[in-house]
Amino acid sequence: MSVRVQDVIDALEDFAPLPLQESYDNAGLQVGLTEAEVSGALLCLDVTEEVIREALELGCNLIVSHHPLIFHGLKHLTDADSVQRCVRMAVQNDIAIYSAHTNLDAAVDGVNYRMAERLGLMDVVLLQPRQVPVSNGGRTHTVQAGSGVIGYLPEGEDSLAFLQRVKQVFGVECLMHNELLARPIQSVAICGGAGDFLLEEAVKAGADAFLTGEMHYHQYFGHDGQIQIGVLGHYQSEQYTTDIFNSILGERCPRLPLFKTTVCTNPIKYL
Repeated sequence: MSVRVQDVIDALEDFAPLPLQESYDNAGLQVGLTEAEVSGALLCLDVTEEVIREALELGCNLIVSHHPLIFHGLKHLTDADSVQRCVRMAVQNDIAIYSAHTNLDAAVDGVNYRMAERLGLMDVVLLQPRQVPVSNGGRTHTVQAGSGVIGYLPEGEDSLAFLQRVKQVFGVECLMHNELLARPIQSVAICGGAGDFLLEEAVKAGADAFLTGEMHYHQYFGHDGQIQIGVLGHYQSEQYTTDIFNSILGERCPRLPLFKTTVCTNPIKYL
């Protein structure tokens, strides 16, 4: 039995319903038709021209990304920038694009849970939970979701050893942090991507450490001796979204060929 784009959408949105996304976001089907038969799906963090070429080489007519290709409204469709070129390229080659962004961040077992799993945290719960109404088939039910997670290491770790392990686990080229914490780290709060808005929430929750992908300069001040801050980089903190997509679709659409991109789409380089 063939797999349609809609089947993939249903699988992903059962896991991370669109109402979970933030108001500014643009998750969902970006390009393509819901009834198209899927020959294969390429899973990625970002959609770039190189990723689309990879999909073509693999025979995939669907790309599933974390970051939406179309984030703001398009007024033109030319070759003026990379977003427009990617949209044209996808349409010309009948490639559908679907993105699960802040809805995947907010979902239970989503992005932040995957980061926590990589670090070996236990008893992981949402840091800032909320109940979200979701309609399905004419019925509305509530889904638990939220921003960030907090969990616990099996044993306390020295702050330097902990940060070094974070750097190794996530393949971080340059880990930014504040002064090393004098006490052992056991409770860890996490928010992948641009999660610095949760720093104070992590402090209130009594976390020994807070890990995120991005943080503004002035937010580092005033927390020495209070909480260990570790900033991994946006790409590094969200790189395992492809594993989540692979797990969901591998279970729900077992006959669909799935591929994780081999393209590193991180636009930031390090000297």
